[in-house]
Amino acid sequence: MYYKKYTNQLYSVLNNLIITDLQGRKLDLEKGFNQWCEITRFVRKFNKTFYLIGNGASAMMASHMAADVSKNGNIRSIAFNDPAMLTAISNDISYEQSFALPLKRFANSEDVLVTISSSGNSPNIIAAINKAREIGLKVITLSGMKPTNNSRKLGDLNFYIPAETYGLVEIAHQMLLHCWLDKYMEEM
Repeated sequence: MYYKKYTNQLYSVLNNLIITDLQGRKLDLEKGFNQWCEITRFVRKFNKTFYLIGNGASAMMASHMAADVSKNGNIRSIAFNDPAMLTAISNDISYEQSFALPLKRFANSEDVLVTISSSGNSPNIIAAINKAREIGLKVITLSGMKPTNNSRKLGDLNFYIPAETYGLVEIAHQMLLHCWLDKYMEEM
C-alpha cells in the first residue's frame, strides 16, 4: 500500500513540475526542456563548460551527470565536489564560498551553471549563482520544497518540483537531469 501511495505521489509531483524563466514567467514543459537543450547545443558548439553543483545527495547527482554529460554528450562538464577542495575552502574561507570560489577560478562567460538543491536555499548554492551572474554564466536551477525558495528566482531556467520531502524532490531531480540529457542525445 505504501509503495503505491509513494509512486503516485512521485507521478503527481513530476506532472506538476513548474518551469520559469529569469523574469518568473511560467514556461510550458516542452518549451523549458527545449530551451535547456538549446543551451546545451550552444555549450557544445562553442566549447563552453557545464558546472554542476549540489550538496549531499544533490552533489552525487551533480557528479553523476557531469560524467554522463561529458562521456555521452561529448560536452565539457565539471562537478565541484572534490573533498579536499570543499573542505579547504570551507575551513579556510567559508562554507558559503565552497562553490563560488571554484567558479571564480575556472568559469568563463557563457559557460553554464546547473544547481541542484532540494530546498533551493543553501547559502553556498545562492552564493555560486550570484558569482555565476557576475562572470556571465547562464544559470539553470533545480529546486523543490517551498515555492518561494531563493534559487527558483535566480536562474535563466528554473525547474521547481512541488514536493515537501527530500526523497521525492531528489528522485524527481535525478529524473529531470536524465530527461534533459536523453532529450539532448536524441536530438543530436
